[in-house]
Amino acid sequence: MEQHRKAKLEEKGFRVGTAAEFLGLKPEEETYIEIRLEISGLVKSQRKKRGLTQQQLARAIGSSQSRVAKMEAGEPSTSLDLMIKTLLRLGISKKQIGNLLTGKLKPDLETA
Repeated sequence: MEQHRKAKLEEKGFRVGTAAEFLGLKPEEETYIEIRLEISGLVKSQRKKRGLTQQQLARAIGSSQSRVAKMEAGEPSTSLDLMIKTLLRLGISKKQIGNLLTGKLKPDLETA
């Protein structure tokens, strides 16, 4: 947020902070959420890059289209196990997944 906007809001009595502060998240909880969102973004970008529909990807991983949609939306009900399995089915390597987790690779994954 721009500093002058933040100052104006604070002058009016608003408290300005991060989503993690608002939700009272511990650093490890915030990191976990970020990882899930990055993985879900990678699933979506790689599915689209390969020209697959959610239904086609669902069939490839033995799941449903609605589960793929939830996975891509970062729904907490979707297991990390299924998300990793999906990335592997999309051709993402263990090294690329590791790079994503360590911040060396961004979810758009231009170079595989």
